[in-house]
Amino acid sequence: MTAEDYKNGQILLIDKPLEWTSFQVVNKLRWHIRKRFDIKKIKVGHAGTLDPLATGLLIICTGKQTKNIDEYQGQIKEYTGTFVIGATTPSYDLETEINETFPIEHITEELLHKTTEQFVGKIQQKPPIFSAIKKDGKRLYELARKGETTEIKAREVEINEFEITKIDLPNVEFRIVCSKGTYIRSIANDYGEALNSGAHLSVLRRTKIGDFSVDNALSVDEFIENL
Repeated sequence: MTAEDYKNGQILLIDKPLEWTSFQVVNKLRWHIRKRFDIKKIKVGHAGTLDPLATGLLIICTGKQTKNIDEYQGQIKEYTGTFVIGATTPSYDLETEINETFPIEHITEELLHKTTEQFVGKIQQKPPIFSAIKKDGKRLYELARKGETTEIKAREVEINEFEITKIDLPNVEFRIVCSKGTYIRSIANDYGEALNSGAHLSVLRRTKIGDFSVDNALSVDEFIENL
C-alpha cells in the first residue's frame, strides 16, 4: 500500500491488546504510517472505543474513510467474555477492587440460562459511573476517580442475543450481540442483581462489528511489520 492509499482512506481491522486504550492504538498506527511514508499529516480514527481491560476488534479508519466512522460505530456488535458471580466492584469490572460479596449457593445452571431472557430485546440500561460519557463537560470516570457521585440517566439499548456458553462458578462465560452504546459491564452488574446475587466483568472481547470479524484483524505488531 502507498501513502496515497492511506490518504484516500483505508479500513484497518486491529485486534486491540489488553491494557491499551483505543486512543493509544490510533496514535501508534498514525505515527508508524507517517514515519513509513514520510507524511506530515494524516487523519486516523477509530469507530468505537474499547475499554483498556477489553481486547478485540477495533475498526481504524484513515484519510477520507474517517468520514464513515459514525456509520461503522452504529453497527451491531458481538462480544464474548466472563462474568464473576457473587461479587461486585464500583466500576463493574476489574478496574476497581471488590466492594461487596453475595451468596451464590442458590444459583443453578437453569437459573443462569433463564435469567438471560430478561435482557433480550430493548432494555433500559444505566451506564457505569466509570465510563467515558461526558456530564457537564467532564468524563464520568474523571468524577468517579475523585470519589464524586453523579446521577446517570438510563438509556435504551437493544440486546439481540445473550447466551451463556460455559459455567464454572463463580465464572460464567457469555456471548452477547447488541446495539451501539451497550455497556457489557452494566449487563454484568444488572445480571448479578437479577440472579439475587452480584456480578462483575472479568474478561471482555469484541469479536464482531457489523460484518467485520476479529478473525480478520491484525495485532498492532503485525500491522507495523506489514507496513
